[in-house]
Amino acid sequence: MTGPWRASVLTIFPEMFPGPLAHSLLGKALESGIWSLEAVDIRGFAADRHRTVDDVPFGGGAGMVMRAEVIDRAVEAVAAADDGRPLLYMSPKGARFDQATARDLAAGPGCVILCGRYEGVDERVLEKHRFRELSLGDFVMTGGEIAAMALLDATVRLLPGVVGKAASLEDESFARGLLEYPHYTRPQSWQGRSVPEVLLSGHHGRIRAWRQAMALDLTRRRRPDLLPDLSDPDPLNDSGRHETL
Repeated sequence: MTGPWRASVLTIFPEMFPGPLAHSLLGKALESGIWSLEAVDIRGFAADRHRTVDDVPFGGGAGMVMRAEVIDRAVEAVAAADDGRPLLYMSPKGARFDQATARDLAAGPGCVILCGRYEGVDERVLEKHRFRELSLGDFVMTGGEIAAMALLDATVRLLPGVVGKAASLEDESFARGLLEYPHYTRPQSWQGRSVPEVLLSGHHGRIRAWRQAMALDLTRRRRPDLLPDLSDPDPLNDSGRHETL
């Protein structure tokens, strides 16, 4: 990949960006040019002086729908056909966004994210441009902007050079198909609660075994749908990786 990882966000609230993405590790990576962020005002592609982007739905019903021709002009202006960036639409109807998807996006040149509002976007423009619809979960938000920020946060942190110690990404939740094991730091004893003795032993083999057991136990209790093949003697290794889409 040459040049920065490029994110373009189509929204009627461009002032919301970069927002929290300008802080901490992602903000430093943005300043250093590891990735770039462009917030595009969809209203700038409306044809009337009121900058109208929505209209009443055919068939009746509550709410408004974002107009196909306005979205189309915005997409055509931002997403060059040959730049290789996928077009994403944040929608509760979409496939569940997960760590595997974040890794796939981070490995590419960037993405273009459409943030819907009102009742959503005219289906025809989604079909024309073959948008990939993604959802954060089984709930509805007022718009796609916060969902887009969450997607970008999860993806950009995986880019080389964003997180100081790349090894810290290897054992975190979902990286190898399980939830992450518990963490502890100083003081050794706090309000009557002590750090597990095994973590103080200095025995790397025992520590790894404990962390593996804790990750498996947490996953079994909280997210059994993520469990790998239990016939694998080491469910944290690469061959035991299990990912959901």
